[in-house]
Amino acid sequence: MPATSESSPVSRSPRARSSTGRALQKGQQTKAAIVEAALGLATHIGLEGLSIGALADVTGMSKSGVFAHFGSREELQISVIREYHTRFEQEVFYPAMSAPRGVARLSALFDNWMKRTSIEIDSGCIYISGAVEFDDRTGPVRDALASSVLTWHAAMRRAIEQCKLLEELRADTNAEQMLFEIHGLILALHYEARFLQTPGSMARAVQGFHNILARYSAAKPGASAAAPVAAATKRRKVSNQTTTSKE
Repeated sequence: MPATSESSPVSRSPRARSSTGRALQKGQQTKAAIVEAALGLATHIGLEGLSIGALADVTGMSKSGVFAHFGSREELQISVIREYHTRFEQEVFYPAMSAPRGVARLSALFDNWMKRTSIEIDSGCIYISGAVEFDDRTGPVRDALASSVLTWHAAMRRAIEQCKLLEELRADTNAEQMLFEIHGLILALHYEARFLQTPGSMARAVQGFHNILARYSAAKPGASAAAPVAAATKRRKVSNQTTTSKE
């Protein structure tokens, strides 16, 4: 006796599975487009300026359509923070990993950070504007923002510690203090260049970084402050030449 439809396993046709896959992909693309639009708004008006209604206007979607992808304004804000952090890593952190450990990598991290900052002088930085908006609040949005910033700080701190291990910075260098000073340069740059529009702010920030390296450098007195960078660059060239010869 043939099995009834109730006892038979339900199997979807290839066409049904394909339609479901396309629907999921379209949903992901729509959500990504909403986050993209939200990120653009947040850099100019802040995370607190985001609203389901404003995004509906920008994307041409209905409010219910935007809401369906996030469920709440808070979840939308967190999604924007995560997307911003992902892009920050892609532009600042990962490219610097091709530089050898030590001052060369630390300098690459700062250089990439400066490139990002030069763009954000016009568009705005969510890490900085978000800190102003959420510094005296609690909740998931503040936690997501703080977690992203602390993750970046941890990467910078590791780079500083690696410089100490390679004896390119003094053994008594306080990584937290050095990070504080470097971060201070970026904050000052945003204030001077974006708010006060002070000419030469970028050059002063770069000089400030070189001054910090010089103070903490393990180079002997009288030696060039650029010596650790030059040595690290030389190691990188040798490494690249070795890799090329092997290939």
